[in-house]
Amino acid sequence: MAEVIALRKHPCPDCGGDAEWNAAKQALACPYCGLILPWTPAQNALGASILEHPLDAALAKMPNQARGLLLETKSVRCESCQAISQFDPTRAAQRCDFCGSPAIVAVDDLRDAITPESLLPAVVSANHVRDDLRKWYGQRWFAPNKLKRVALTDTVSGIYLPYWTFDAHAAAQWTAEAGHYYYENQTVRDSNGRSATRRVRKVRWEPAAGSLEHFFDDDLVSGSCGVHADLLKKVEPFPTTEDLKAYDPAYVRGWVVERYQVDLNRASQISEEQMEQIVRQLCSQKVPGDTQRNLQVQSHFSGRTFKHILVPVWLVSYNYGAKNFQVVVNGYTGKIAGEHPLSWVKISLAIIAALILVLVIFSLRQ
Repeated sequence: MAEVIALRKHPCPDCGGDAEWNAAKQALACPYCGLILPWTPAQNALGASILEHPLDAALAKMPNQARGLLLETKSVRCESCQAISQFDPTRAAQRCDFCGSPAIVAVDDLRDAITPESLLPAVVSANHVRDDLRKWYGQRWFAPNKLKRVALTDTVSGIYLPYWTFDAHAAAQWTAEAGHYYYENQTVRDSNGRSATRRVRKVRWEPAAGSLEHFFDDDLVSGSCGVHADLLKKVEPFPTTEDLKAYDPAYVRGWVVERYQVDLNRASQISEEQMEQIVRQLCSQKVPGDTQRNLQVQSHFSGRTFKHILVPVWLVSYNYGAKNFQVVVNGYTGKIAGEHPLSWVKISLAIIAALILVLVIFSLRQ
């Protein structure tokens, strides 16, 4: 089992406050007096920045294989959305950061979990996120007027989400029927018996076959269940191929870390399905002609490796009526995706206004 390292506090020498990761300054800083603390990023045990692990070997050793840094953290599960969060044991969690539910229960830390060895540091600051969120709320024309009071930007939470990345070499063989367009002139008669000539498009089908080689680098699969999946897709990608850093507790100080709910086995299956779709699209592009049918693809993946990483998001979660809504901001690129309730009064008024406009235009043309 990997070495267990406690998440020690990093007190500010000026005021005694506990330092946190400051995305704007890219450093450990005191949230109270603003002092930047000296800090040197860590490297993993082998001295390399990022490690890729053989996937097949890891799957064969599951579920008792642990990797990376195991921290002394407090884990809680939300009984509403089932997200498991990990943070400094001195923090008192009263509500779920993902859905706002107060139904939080402590769970035992799972020491057989695969833990992250690398992460994408947050670079978008909380102040910048709040400004962008205010603009985003202002552009939701059909949202209720009181939305801004319900979904307060000062409730934004910094969260590191679990992700898996997969590399693989893909080799594929494909066959298809390639269609080539050609045109013929046909004589037809109308309802009055008059003849006319028209140009008709037809398809000449020919067999086609070929092969494809492709390398997948850091195919992403989310391990989160706390953030709504469709929102995560909208704020992706996270630039993991070049900008990952070796895991260091400093990066996550002051942030919530979600433990993965999609394990390595399931994540590898999802990744292979994603790769299969991409391989099929690439093979489809190689079919000659103007159209195609009966595309058959046989693919094989080799040299498969994986990493378990953390990526940063800023999250606003709020309840409106009986439904939970989320707004997610990519903590590295600043891209925003969100949900919001609709005001049927505004929608009805817009429809009525559109109908009136159509009637006015129609009457003016008469």
